[in-house]
Amino acid sequence: MQDLTEGRPKRIARHILSVVMMTVGVLHFANPMPFVRIVPSALPAPLFLVYLSGAIEIGLGLTLAMRRTRTMAAWGLVALFVAVFPANINMAVNHIALDPANPTANWIAWVRLPLQLALIAWALWVRK
Repeated sequence: MQDLTEGRPKRIARHILSVVMMTVGVLHFANPMPFVRIVPSALPAPLFLVYLSGAIEIGLGLTLAMRRTRTMAAWGLVALFVAVFPANINMAVNHIALDPANPTANWIAWVRLPLQLALIAWALWVRK
């Protein structure tokens, strides 16, 4: 049942975030190599970590869409965004392109870093 105390923009934003997270999670399985490339070399089993984070993204995306679990899912997303931040730093600092055949300007990787804060704020906003 829909929560009648929240506004339409928040509902829409929550559903968009839910779909985005599930889509990105599926991409971790469909095409894991771009994600593997940005895992910091100090971490073990990069492919396993990519699959694990993909599964977590799908699970959190699903649970964010449900009223009873959305708060837990939102806090889980915050934790996930913090946990993957080192991969984003690694990507920027070491000039790693997600697609080596089509490298993008390194400044895009640097712009992505503060976007993690926006994702955290988004998850917190839609949690209730």
